[in-house]
This record gives sequence, C-alpha cells and structure tokens, in this order.
Amino acid sequence: MQMNLRRALTLLLLFVPLLGFAHDVSNADQELLRNGGLWAYIQVGATHMLTGYDHLLFLAGVVFYLSSFTDILKFITVFTVGHCITLIGATYAGITANEHLVDAVIALSVLYKGFENLGGFEKLKIISPNLLFMVGIFGLIHGFGLSTRLQSFDLGTEQFLAKILCFNLGVEVGQVLALIPIVFIITLSRKRKQFPAFYKAVNWYLVLAGIGLFVYQLYGYFNGHQ
Repeated sequence: MQMNLRRALTLLLLFVPLLGFAHDVSNADQELLRNGGLWAYIQVGATHMLTGYDHLLFLAGVVFYLSSFTDILKFITVFTVGHCITLIGATYAGITANEHLVDAVIALSVLYKGFENLGGFEKLKIISPNLLFMVGIFGLIHGFGLSTRLQSFDLGTEQFLAKILCFNLGVEVGQVLALIPIVFIITLSRKRKQFPAFYKAVNWYLVLAGIGLFVYQLYGYFNGHQ
C-alpha cells in the first residue's frame, strides 16, 4: 500500500511541470477579450482560476487544515480579500513583475501549506505563524500573480477599471466552482477511517508539488534571461 502511494505521488510530481502551462496567457484568450466585451473578462478570469493549479493546491491545503464550514468561510474570505486587493490595485496602477518569479513565490505557498499541515513547525519545535495572517499574506501574493497574468493581455484604455473588475469577478466565480468539489471531497473523506493516511498523502503531495513548481518557475525565469 505504501509503495503504491509513493508511486502515485511520484507520477503526480512528474506532471507538475505541465501544470505550469495550465494558466498561461494564450492567443485565443487575447482574441476572446478583444471581441467579447466585458463578459469575456469574466469568462477568462473564471477559466484562469479553474486551470490555475497552484492557486487551487494552496486552497486545498487551507481547507484540509480546517474542519468547520465557518472556519473555511472565514479563511477563504481573508484569502479572497487579499487577492482582490493586489489583483485590482496592481493592475490599475500598472505594477508588475516577472511572472516566473511571482509564480515561484506562489509555489512556495503551496509547499508552506503542506509543510504546516504535516506539523512541520512542531517537529522543528518552532511556533508556526498565525494561520489567518499567513493566508491573508499569501492571498496578496496570489492576487499579484493574477495581476501579472491580466497585464500580459492588451487591455486597451476604454473601460479599463471595468475590465479589471470583471476579470476579478470571473476569478471569484472560478474559485467558488473549484472549491465546491474540493470541500465536498475533503468533508466526505473525514468520515472514513482512511482519512489520516489520505490527509498525510495529499499534504506530502502539496510539499512535493510546491518544490516541483518552484524549480520549474525558476528554470523558466533563468532560461528566459539567457
């Protein structure tokens, strides 16, 4: 059983580099935004979140740590407020950074959450930072990552703020749609006796995926600067 689990995690890790392409800016997206009006920004924002595996892995890690719906709502709200601030603010102000470096930090947030869920801080005899505060900080970072993607498009000058807000709305819609099955699966798994093993396996995958995505993004950054 343990060997099969390790093989499964290894295979999943091999696919991590492919996940980096999941929410790249595409010509099709640009064409859709050029011709589809404000609704297209909602659509692209939702699609971007639903295919943004680094964002979803982090959210899954947050939900895994929580057991009540009230706590889930509280932490997801803090994360949402954080990424709305930087997505809207940074895009409107034209503040950007290399997307590979931003995504590398987002990858570290995935690693961090898996490490924390596995009791890594306790094992190192270190007091873990306040989780709600850290989720808020990571929300700001994830939002900045979303902003760098949005700024990769040609937004033009007409209805500039409206386009940003519509993209942000799409991101929120995508996040809700993604969270429904995540919360459902985790809630259902808690009722089974195999949950401790499932919890450990998934969070180890978060650690490995975070490392893999981090290395992948650094490779993209240095390869692009050669």
